[in-house]
Amino acid sequence: MIWLVAALGVWLGAWGLNIWLSHSMVVRSRVGRLLVPAIFGVTVLVVWEFVVRGLAVPGVILPPPSAIGTRIAASLPVLWQDFRQTFVKGALTGYVMGCGAAFVTAVLIDRSPFLQRGLMPIGNFVAALPIVGIAPILVMWFGFDWQSKAAVVVVMVFFPVLVNTVAGLAASERMQRDLMATWGAGYWQSLFKLRLPAAMPFIFNGLKIATTLAMIGAIVAEFFGSPIVGMGFRISTEVGKLGLDMVWAEIAVAALAGSAFYGVVAMIERGVTFWHPSQRSR
Repeated sequence: MIWLVAALGVWLGAWGLNIWLSHSMVVRSRVGRLLVPAIFGVTVLVVWEFVVRGLAVPGVILPPPSAIGTRIAASLPVLWQDFRQTFVKGALTGYVMGCGAAFVTAVLIDRSPFLQRGLMPIGNFVAALPIVGIAPILVMWFGFDWQSKAAVVVVMVFFPVLVNTVAGLAASERMQRDLMATWGAGYWQSLFKLRLPAAMPFIFNGLKIATTLAMIGAIVAEFFGSPIVGMGFRISTEVGKLGLDMVWAEIAVAALAGSAFYGVVAMIERGVTFWHPSQRSR
C-alpha cells in the first residue's frame, strides 16, 4: 500500500512542478523546454516502479524499470551487437536507400505527368501492403542477413518520403515559377533555386516520419529470419524463454535509438530550413 501512496505522491508532485514551470519564464528557455518532458519521463518511470512493486506484479508480466536497467547494464555487449545489426546495417542502410530512391522518383514524377499518373497509384498500393506479409517474402528473396531487413525498410520509407516530396515540389507559387521563367530559368535552374528550397519543409516531414518506420521495419523483419543477432531476433527468442527484462531492455534501446535518429534529422532540418516561419518562431 505504501508503494501506491508513494506513486500517487510522486505523480501529484511532478504535476504541480510542471504546472509551475509552464507558467514561469524558465519554460521559455531552451533548458526549460527540455526540463518539462524530462520531468514527465522520470515521473513515469518512478510511478511505474512503485506501482509494480506495490501490486507485486510478476516479472514475467511487467518487470520494474530497476530490473530493466540492471539487465541493460549487464548485457551491454549483446545490446551493442544487436544495435549494430538492426539499426546500423538494416534500418540506417535501408533508410538511406529508400529515401534516396523516393527523392529521385519524386523529381521524375514532377518532370513527367505520365509518371505521376502511373507511379503514384502503384505507390499507394505498395504502401497499403501489410509489413508482416512483405517481410517473409523479402527475407526469402534477399537472405537472412541485413540485406533483407534493409529491403523491408526501403519498402516502408519509400512512399511517405515520395508523397511529401511530390507535394513539396508543387508547393511553390505559380507567380514565383512564372517569374523564374521570365528570367530565362530552365527546369533544373528553377528546381534547384526555387522549388527544392520551398519543398524542404515537406521533404523533412517525410524524412522524420521515415525514421520511426525504419526502426519498426528492421525489427519486424528480423522476426521472420535473422542470424543469431539483432533486436528483433533477441526479442522473439527472449519472449520464448520468458526473459521479459531482456525484451524490455531491447525495447528501451530501440526507443532511444529511434528518438535520437529523429532528433538528428530534426536538427538538420532546423539548419536547412532556418528561413521557414516554423523555425524562426522557436
